[in-house]
This record gives sequence, structure tokens and C-alpha cells, in this order.
Amino acid sequence: MSHSKHYVFGLHSVRQIFTNDVSRVVEIWAQQNRQDEKLLSLLNIVQQQALPVQYVPKKTLDKLTDDGHHQGIVIRCHSKNQHIQLDLEDFLAQLTTTPFLLVLDGVQDPHNLGACLRTADAAGVNAVIIPKHRACGLTPTVEKVASGAADNVPLIQVTNLANALQQLQAQNIWVLGAAEDVEQTIFTTDFNRPIALVLGAEGKGLRHLTKNNCDELVRLPMYGKVESLNVSVATGVCLYEALRQRTVNNLTE
Repeated sequence: MSHSKHYVFGLHSVRQIFTNDVSRVVEIWAQQNRQDEKLLSLLNIVQQQALPVQYVPKKTLDKLTDDGHHQGIVIRCHSKNQHIQLDLEDFLAQLTTTPFLLVLDGVQDPHNLGACLRTADAAGVNAVIIPKHRACGLTPTVEKVASGAADNVPLIQVTNLANALQQLQAQNIWVLGAAEDVEQTIFTTDFNRPIALVLGAEGKGLRHLTKNNCDELVRLPMYGKVESLNVSVATGVCLYEALRQRTVNNLTE
């Protein structure tokens, strides 16, 4: 399989790649004359690996990252996230643990997707499933916000999300959708089973067809005046309630 090349920037994200698989690195750009202890430490790793570095002005890095928060370092590397190409059915067949999946229905903000990936990694999610169309993919900003999690958590893109949910159900995975105006809360929901937690796009929630393909709909209790939470915050709350229950019942191994 041929891998696409993409940009990664920011000290933590770049360090993750240097540490996990430096052979993926194709090019390195560093900000010239920047005296930053963390950056210099990172460049020391590069020197030990005898990798060439291009020292460039800050404006060059700004251009490479569309004015992203690059912290003085940008790399171009081969993508490791092969699961973007992997068939969902193949991925499910190779799972050896009780499935714990996150499905994002049309999240378009790269900062939200990156934050969701980071939380998914921390909570021990097996994979994140997203639609190929009308949703954010794995961009450099997503990788930066994810702080290395994009390398750890498989990101599976599917052509038809409704069909994907039906595939999960065919594998006896319980599909739980987060929605408003339903009675059941995440605290009264049983997460001690193979699950796929589905959250919707910013401000819109789950699409009608996605809702119809969920086994259960659950909500986050809201006691204040705000009507909803940011999708990445809601994802974190839901995943950690699921993790709490699954840890108690030893489903996290």
C-alpha cells in the first residue's frame, strides 16, 4: 500500500513521530535563530539520527502550516494511519478486545476532531470512525491538536455511515447515539458490552438517518442555562463514563 505524505507540526506531535518511528520522516524545517530549549532538545534527536534540517524564517513555517501554532518545527512524513484505507470489516475481524469504538457524524472543525482523537486515545478507544464526505479528515491541524494520538488511534473513514453502523450491529456491537430530548442519560446506560458511541456535528447533533440506525439514544444531563456542549467536550464526558464502568468490570484489557 502506498502512503501519502503530510505535514506535522508542533513540538509534541513531532516528538511523538521521532520517538515512535523516525523512518517516516521525509523533510524537516526548523525556525532559524529560535533559542527554545524544547526545540533545541528536539533538534538534538534529529542530529543523532543524522537527518538533514532546513533552517528557515518563521514566515516560511507559517506558510507551510497555514499560520498554525508550529512552535518552530514542521516535518513532512509518510502517513502511518493506514486505517484510513482499512476496511471496517477487516478491522473488526482483527480486534481481540471487547469493542470500544467512537463514531463521529460529520464533525467539520479540525480542532474538535483532534481533541476527540486525543481523548479517544486516553480513554482506550479501539478506533474512531468518521464519514469520508462532509466531515473533517486527518489534516495537519488535527494532528497538532491530537498531540500524537492520530498515530495511536486508528481513524477509519467510511463511505456510508449508516451502512457502517449496521456493520457494527451485525458484529453484535451496541450502537449508542448521543442526543438531546431523550430520557436515558449516560449515567443510566450500560457501557459494559461491545459498544460504539456516536456523536454528532457541531451545533447540529446526529443526522436523522444516523439516529435511526442507533440501538439506543442517550443524553448528557444539562442543569445550567447552556443548551449543549462542544462536541469534543461531550465526547470526553461520554467516553470517560464508559471507561469508568468498563474499568470496574475489567473490560478495559
